[in-house]
Amino acid sequence: MIFLPHLQKRFFHTLPKFRTFCSYSYVRCRIRTVHTLSNNGFIDFFDSLLHHCVSSTNGSCNHERPVKQIHAQIILTSSLYSSAFLSARLISSYSKLSLLNDARKVFDNSPEDCFFSSLFWNSMLRAYVSDFRYENAIQLYRRMREFGVQQDGFGFPLIIKACAMRGDVRLCRSVHCHVTQMGFRNNLHVNNELVGMYGEIGRNEVALQVFDRMPLRSCVSWNVMISGFTKNHDSEGAFAIFSRMENEGWEPNSVTWTSLLSSFARCRFRDKTWELYVSMREKGVCATAESIAVVISVCDQTPIRGSIVHAHVISAGFEKYIFVRNALISMYGKNGDVEKAEYLFSGIESKSIVSWNALISAYAQSRLCDEALSAFLRLNSTARPNVVSWTAVINAFATSDKHKPTTLELFRNMQFARVSANAVTVATVLSVCAELSALPLGREIHAHATKKLIDSDILVKNGLINMYMKCSSLRKGYSVFEGTICKDVISWNIMITGYGIHGLGKDALGIFHRMVSEGIKPDEVTFVAVLSACSHSGLVAQGDELFEQMNRVFRIEPKIEHYACMVDLFGRAGLLDEAGRVLKSMPMEPNVHVWGAFLNTCKMHENTDFAEEICSRIFDLETEGTMGSYMLLSNLYAANKRWDQSADVRLSARKRGLKKIAGQSWI
Repeated sequence: MIFLPHLQKRFFHTLPKFRTFCSYSYVRCRIRTVHTLSNNGFIDFFDSLLHHCVSSTNGSCNHERPVKQIHAQIILTSSLYSSAFLSARLISSYSKLSLLNDARKVFDNSPEDCFFSSLFWNSMLRAYVSDFRYENAIQLYRRMREFGVQQDGFGFPLIIKACAMRGDVRLCRSVHCHVTQMGFRNNLHVNNELVGMYGEIGRNEVALQVFDRMPLRSCVSWNVMISGFTKNHDSEGAFAIFSRMENEGWEPNSVTWTSLLSSFARCRFRDKTWELYVSMREKGVCATAESIAVVISVCDQTPIRGSIVHAHVISAGFEKYIFVRNALISMYGKNGDVEKAEYLFSGIESKSIVSWNALISAYAQSRLCDEALSAFLRLNSTARPNVVSWTAVINAFATSDKHKPTTLELFRNMQFARVSANAVTVATVLSVCAELSALPLGREIHAHATKKLIDSDILVKNGLINMYMKCSSLRKGYSVFEGTICKDVISWNIMITGYGIHGLGKDALGIFHRMVSEGIKPDEVTFVAVLSACSHSGLVAQGDELFEQMNRVFRIEPKIEHYACMVDLFGRAGLLDEAGRVLKSMPMEPNVHVWGAFLNTCKMHENTDFAEEICSRIFDLETEGTMGSYMLLSNLYAANKRWDQSADVRLSARKRGLKKIAGQSWI
């Protein structure tokens, strides 16, 4: 098919002309030679010319105009415009310039012959996938099948990626069937994408089946398999594939190590992540800036490790990477070393909004509300704060006991600034509503979340359940809980805690047993919640049985918090001997909270003999919490009309410079 000059009107209202272009003379000289070329030479010529335009690195050039000029010259001078290859190159060129509409014009108005070429279709598929327009890519693939064009090993990876990002399981299975039917089940690149696709949609068991059936694997195959487990927070699965990779003689590269480190870091297994980092360095694997950033993220509770990694950052020259500096700022902020965070921030020449957010979060972690607000206002004077900025400063006030009402004011200002809150923001504000028992405002936040279509997010769901339960709206809390499709362990823990604080121990136990029957594994927090619920409801036998099952059935080693619950459980029931037995059986030294729980039971049952012995132990600990113990012992003496001893205890507390913090007690 021969293209005539009038066909330019399909693409342009007027014929584009060069005005400013860095290689104008180059293009003009090359175009003059077009009439002396053969057909193949013509295709190569324009291919080279388009490549020259889109790959130019001169930032002052307007790339769009010269590409359109070349496009026009092709229409005016070419009898080979029906070349699928040349059409594909035009689509690719427009795509690289983010001109998707122009690329689609080329596609729709190309000659009929082009539509029988998979290369032609793949160029448009790649344009959509590169621009994250996955739905358009899938629709184009359906149209391709209607034309009867068979996909190849270059196009299938594109459509597989589009299906993976769409997240439709049935669609993913259909494309997998097409791959098998078309005979690409042994294609390395297609199989790598299939493994990645199933990992992306959370079907690691299917991804592993595809991986195991691959007749040929590359290092990329192993990395994609590990990455699938990482995305689904399955660190054990990721490590199993890593170990298998080494056992089969493969050498993990820096990408492999980064993915493995990420799998444990995402699960907050700090010690294991650190061990892997040390192992990686011992094996001589060169760390990447990305892997270093991952390791920095798990050093937020160990300042020594953070200093070691920081030294590695300096020696390896990773300080030039702004995302590494941002990670260091965040780490030092979580470790309470605000000075170092400020120093790193001041060393950034071109501060991005991510850097500002890291600094604000650093202040928030240290509960420096004024400093966080000051940094936020400085950011506001230079750039528009985004949702992360607002969330960081809101969180700073939310974690402060004195400034919680300011949190709600900041949230209102965020709405006035027309910044849409995300799930983290809403969950933070809901936690403040729960602490302040602000049920009406909590309902407003619930309505806001529903309006913004974020009420289905698990963070928001858990925040709503917590708010309603703590505000004594138990029916509404249970309703939200039942409406949560994908409940996590936190959802169950909140329900158990909510019933427990209202003295509904049997309901808390019912939720616990339902949790276990539905296959959700309880964690340490679950047992603290359920044991506390039993304690406040007098369910001694049930609580004792659960404590015995912790290690035997659920393989959870009791910690000091669980022993404190058991002391409180027996103590409230008046079984002081049993409480003493628990104290003696503890594998660790009781802390002030355990002794405080026992002391509180002594006060409840007016047992001064036990109380005096316990207080002597608490006073030896010399912690800030001992003031509550002084008050309890003084009140216990007063209840038994031992006024002189009550006065002596209070006088002793004053001599030690202890003061009662308002609102704080052992109860």
